[in-house]
Amino acid sequence: MAQTLQAGLLLVSTPIGNARDITLRALDALREADVLVAEDTRSLRRLMEIHGVPLAGRPLLAYHDHSGPPARQKVLAYLTEGQRVVYASEAGTPLIADPGYDLVRAAREAGVAVSAAPGPAAAIMALSLSGLPTDRFFFAGFLPSQAGGRRKALRALGAVPGTLIFYESPKRLKKSLADMAEILGPGRDAVVARELTKLFEQVAAAPLGDMAERYAEAATPKGEIVVLVGPGAEGEIGEDDLTALLQAALARHSTKDAVAEVCAQTGLPRKQVYQKALALLNGS
Repeated sequence: MAQTLQAGLLLVSTPIGNARDITLRALDALREADVLVAEDTRSLRRLMEIHGVPLAGRPLLAYHDHSGPPARQKVLAYLTEGQRVVYASEAGTPLIADPGYDLVRAAREAGVAVSAAPGPAAAIMALSLSGLPTDRFFFAGFLPSQAGGRRKALRALGAVPGTLIFYESPKRLKKSLADMAEILGPGRDAVVARELTKLFEQVAAAPLGDMAERYAEAATPKGEIVVLVGPGAEGEIGEDDLTALLQAALARHSTKDAVAEVCAQTGLPRKQVYQKALALLNGS
C-alpha cells in the first residue's frame, strides 16, 4: 500500500541511466508532491513523462550546486508553509558529490522534517561490480581538476585502509589514472566503470599501472565514469622495497613530496619514511 506523502522535504533518487530503475515510492512521491525541486528540471520533466506522472501546474524549481541563497530561501518558504516538497537528483542519489547539502542543513535548522526515498547510486553500483573489497571503502567524489591539487589529494588518500571510489570526467580520466598509478602505486587493483545501467555499460579491471597505460593510448571515452582503486598491500613493507620506492620518488620530487608519495603508497608512518629518505640523501 502506498504511503501518503507527509509535509516536509523528501529527497528522491532517480535512475542513473535506465529509466526503469526508478522505485515505486519515488513515483508516488512525484505524483503527490505540492512542489517539485530538481537538480535539472528538464531531466525531471522527461522522467515524469516517461512514467506518466503529470506536472499538473505544480511549481517546478531548479536547485543545484550553482544555486545561491535566494533559491534556497524560496524552497524553504514552501517548506515552512507546510508544503510537501520533493527534491530529485539529475541522476542517482541527491546531494552526493554535490554541495547542495546546504539545503538539507537549512531545512533541519528550520525544524522541517527531512526524509529520503533511496535508490540508485553510481558509486555503490560500481563498487558492487568491481570485485574489490567492499567491507571498507572511501568515496572521494571528484578529484581537483588541476594537477597539483589532484596529486595532493591522492597523497592524502593513499593510506586509507579500504577501496577508494572516485567520479571522473572523460576528459580528465587519462591524467587522473596516470597520477594514481604514480602516487598510489602501479600494482594496486583498479576498475573503471563507465555508462552504468546504459546500453554500452563497461566495467574494466586491471592493475593501476596497466589501466593508466591502456587509457593513455585510447581515445577519450564517453559517458559517466567511476574509478575504483583497491587498498594497498597489507603486511610489512620490506626495507629493500622502501628503499626502491624512495629512490624512485626522490628522483622525481622534492624530499617532502617524495616522502608524501611513499607514505601514500605504503601506509607507513611519515616519520619512518622521512628518516629513511634522509639516510638515502646522506648516502647511508
